[in-house]
Amino acid sequence: MTIYIKFIRHLFFNYIVGSAIAVLGVGGLFIFSSLQIPLNETWGLAGILFFSLLIMISCEWIVLSRQLLPIRRLFNPDNLTLDEMKASYLQTHRFPILAVRRIFGPHLLGLSVPGISLTYFSIHMGWLDIPYYYIGLASVGALLIASLHAMIEFFLNVNTIRPMLIYIHRIAKERYGEDLSLDGLVLVSIQRKFQLSAFLIGTFPLFLFALAGQIRLHNLSGENSLEYWKWAAIILVIGILFSSLGAWLLTRDIQSPIRNLYELMGGVREGNFDNRAPDLYSDEFSKLVAGFNHMLDGLKMRETLNAQLLQSYFTTLAAALDARDPYTAGHSERVAKYSVEIGKLARMDAANLDILRKTALLHDIGKIGVRDAVLLKEGKLTDEEFDIIKLHPVLGEKILLQIEPANAMSDLLPGVRSHHEQYNGRGYPDGLIGEDIPYMGRVIAIADAFDAMTSDRPYRKGMTAERALGILESGRGDQWDPVLTGLFIDWARKESSINEEKGSLPLPIATEQSK
Repeated sequence: MTIYIKFIRHLFFNYIVGSAIAVLGVGGLFIFSSLQIPLNETWGLAGILFFSLLIMISCEWIVLSRQLLPIRRLFNPDNLTLDEMKASYLQTHRFPILAVRRIFGPHLLGLSVPGISLTYFSIHMGWLDIPYYYIGLASVGALLIASLHAMIEFFLNVNTIRPMLIYIHRIAKERYGEDLSLDGLVLVSIQRKFQLSAFLIGTFPLFLFALAGQIRLHNLSGENSLEYWKWAAIILVIGILFSSLGAWLLTRDIQSPIRNLYELMGGVREGNFDNRAPDLYSDEFSKLVAGFNHMLDGLKMRETLNAQLLQSYFTTLAAALDARDPYTAGHSERVAKYSVEIGKLARMDAANLDILRKTALLHDIGKIGVRDAVLLKEGKLTDEEFDIIKLHPVLGEKILLQIEPANAMSDLLPGVRSHHEQYNGRGYPDGLIGEDIPYMGRVIAIADAFDAMTSDRPYRKGMTAERALGILESGRGDQWDPVLTGLFIDWARKESSINEEKGSLPLPIATEQSK
């Protein structure tokens, strides 16, 4: 409750400061220095002003109590919901705007309506000896003073609400784990703040001077009065134009770097850490741009490190799997290499090639769940044992589903599950046909079959690359995807001929020498 009491005290302090400067200071000075009236009438005007202030304060207190209600609910923790906390957070953010509305509502009307009414009645009764048109001038003056008061209280309240916002944010985090934010909602734009403030600062003294001048020169009438207001209007128009121009230039100067940084932040949200902000400014925005660029450098370094760690994670998992069987060492790496080559030939983009490589590295991860007696058996498998082996794509999918966060491996699951499906529908585990087989699965099936045929096993020697390619060619459109298989065969034969000319192995396949 202490934070709420401090908040209320600061609101009252801001109100007193704003009122003292605008209403009592500028307004009182304007009235009593401009008017030349007897002492008894001065006391009469002071009484009218005092009575009007009482009505104004009463009206404003009623409105302020209603505006504080969502914030007061924060301190009734037994029944406080998250929605009520969000409403309090938004209401606190709106308090500077609400202060402006209070001043132009109950504050201005609560003061001017009774003040104008009592002054008119006093003139009518002969208690005040001033012209009626002074009431009109006073009304314009009240609007000007209210504008000054609103500007002062707005900027004072901007600082006042910050401790309360920090408190609400902390409580929401502790109770509900919710990180409260406006999520980019703009309650009042910089453009509006600067334009209205600069306009008021530039024109307020001019309007006040024109009104005070008319009152002080009350003997002017007819043509003289008209000439005065022509002159005053010219000065006012010049002041308005100059203030508007200054506000526009100031706003544009501030909005430009903010807009540029916001656009670059959109790229950061999408993972683009290369677009640095150009340092085009010589004021404090230069520090902001430098800080933004340093942040980008840090994020880029962390992203690179995370990518390296992730790649190492996949490679380590594949190596751990291959380590179970010395005769299949390097199988996952080779399948990944062949799969990526097929993906490049099929014009897959970089993001999908990365997914394909990771999927190929982990395509046999389900074999971790197959017991050694079956997985490492050197002789021919029985039908029962082969059925156990055929479970490894489903086991692999289940293993990857256990990795957190839940969607971390979602892109890899289709390829891992379907890499033993056959184009003719006689594969496993789902018996999918043709293009119903996930694309990644069709690619890996070709790479997996080629490496299996060219690798040595305890019970047989690996066949030559050319013979394996011949088997793939005969199975195009039957066991394997016809287009992808054709792409791989053409690439493999081209690579074999180039390597033979160099005197090296036809393809990077497993051999006894490489084990």
